[in-house]
Amino acid sequence: MRTCQEFAELYELYVLGALEADDRSEFENHLGTGCAVCSRGIKDATSLVSLLAAMPEQVQAPSRLRRRVLASVGVEKPRWGWVVAFVATAAALLVTVLWLGSQNRKNDLALAEARAEIRRVAADLASAQSALEFLNEPETKQVVFGQGQQQPPRGRVLLNAQRGVLLMAAHLPPAPTGSIYELWVIPKQGAPRPSGLFQSNGQGNALYLRGGAVDLPSTSAVAVTVEPASGSDAPTSTPIVVAPVGGL
Repeated sequence: MRTCQEFAELYELYVLGALEADDRSEFENHLGTGCAVCSRGIKDATSLVSLLAAMPEQVQAPSRLRRRVLASVGVEKPRWGWVVAFVATAAALLVTVLWLGSQNRKNDLALAEARAEIRRVAADLASAQSALEFLNEPETKQVVFGQGQQQPPRGRVLLNAQRGVLLMAAHLPPAPTGSIYELWVIPKQGAPRPSGLFQSNGQGNALYLRGGAVDLPSTSAVAVTVEPASGSDAPTSTPIVVAPVGGL
């Protein structure tokens, strides 16, 4: 009889209907015992697969939004290709999972790696979807940073009094090992407020959304610093991004 840990390798395959008859029967018998761990795993896998199935249609940004973010990374043509790439990668990984399942799970390590990668891509897709929704809010304001500078990074900060702060950056290399980027909302009076930790990808792009209300009239700027991996209560390094937002 397989353990819950062993059954965990079957969650996505079960939801996709890719299990062989014997595996499916054994798994369903196990689920019939009322196992809370595997029931929750199936629920999560169902949400994940549904997200990947629905996202390609959702991430098609209207032309008006594309124009709004055109200058965010200092380019003259739309750069939504990275969203499409996320979708394509997710689809390819689903095919990989199905193929590994058809091989009677002979390559458990590759299957586990594919499942982990699917979760990572799903998180990226969810982040892109949230960004598009944020951009579509008519109350969203935006400021640029890094324009006219010879050295990167450059991009755009978007703020919404009700929904939070969205950072879109390019030419921002991943933070060094043991470090991470930290976002700060700097008030006109008082100390900078820590507003979340993020990391850029291997291509030097960063998309980070910090949800929650923002008091725009009292906000002076949004900044980014390099901090220890656990983050800091106050900046410990010179900001590499400063986006003044006064007057929005």
